Amino acid sequence: MLRPRTGATLLLIGIACCASGCDTISSDFSSFTESFSPPTPQQAAQWAADPNDQENARRGTILLANAPWGGALPYLRMYRLYAEDSLDPLVRAAALQALGRHGDPEDAVLVAKSVTSPFRQVRLAAAKALQRLHDPAVADTIWPRLVDGSEDADVRVELAIALGQYPTPAVFQALVAALSQRDLAVNVAAVDSLRTLTGQEFAIDENAWLTYYASSSTPFAAGRTYLYPTFVRELDIWDHLVFWQPVIFERPDVPVGMKVLGVRRTNDASREGADPLAPSVTSDGSSDEGASVTTGAKSSQ
Repeated sequence: MLRPRTGATLLLIGIACCASGCDTISSDFSSFTESFSPPTPQQAAQWAADPNDQENARRGTILLANAPWGGALPYLRMYRLYAEDSLDPLVRAAALQALGRHGDPEDAVLVAKSVTSPFRQVRLAAAKALQRLHDPAVADTIWPRLVDGSEDADVRVELAIALGQYPTPAVFQALVAALSQRDLAVNVAAVDSLRTLTGQEFAIDENAWLTYYASSSTPFAAGRTYLYPTFVRELDIWDHLVFWQPVIFERPDVPVGMKVLGVRRTNDASREGADPLAPSVTSDGSSDEGASVTTGAKSSQ
C-alpha cells in the first residue's frame, strides 16, 4: 500500500493539472481574488498534495473540500488516501470532512474506521461525515461509540444524529440508552433521531420509548425522511459589505446513498460521464438551473 507521502506525491501532478486546466474553477475564485487574493485553485491543489508539509496538506485539503468542484476524481482519490493512511490527525480530519461532502456511499465504510481513532478531531470529523454518507453496513460501527461513556460528548452528539438514518433494533436501543446520559446535548440529539426513525414523540422518557417499541410490530413504519443538518447563522456586516459574493447557506438534504430518483449532489457534475451543464434537482423536486453557487469559504457545511 502506498504511504501518505508517496501517494500524495504521485497525485500531485494529476491534481495540479486538473486545477490548472479547469476554467470554471478559476472563475469561481475570480471575484474574490480581485480584491483579497486568497490562494488560487492551483495553489490549493499543490498544498493538498504536498508530501513534505502536513500543514500545507491540511490547508489545501480543506480548501478543496469546501469548493463545489472539490469532488473531482483526482481529489477524491487523495481524500481517500489521507483518510486511511495519513499519520497527521488534522490532515485525516480534513480528508474525512471532504469525503462527507463529496464522497460516495462506498466511502462510509472507510470513514467509519475513524470513529475509534485516538484523536478527538478525527472521531468528530468522521461522525459528521457519516451523517452525509449512507451505508447500512456502518450502523453497527456507529452505535457502540454512542453508548460508550468515555467518548467526548460532542462526538456522541454527532453520532446520535448520524444514527437517525438507520431504522434497526440495535440503533433504536442505543438511542434510547443515550437518553439517560448526563449530557443534555446528547439527549436532545438522540430524541431527534428517535423521532425521525419512528415518527413518535416521547421526549426523553426512556420508558415510554421502550414501551412503544415493545408494543408495536412495525415501530419504524411512520418514520420520517432523514436529512443531515447544516449550519446557518445570522448575516453580519461583513456579509453585507461583500455584496458581490452573497452568502448561500447549504440546505439539509438526504445522505448520498439514500437519494430519491432524480436528485443530484452539488458535486455530481464533476464526476466522469456527468453533464456539467445539466440542471440539478433539489430534494423538494425543484430545479436549480441558473442558480449560482459560492465557494466553500462562503457556504456552510
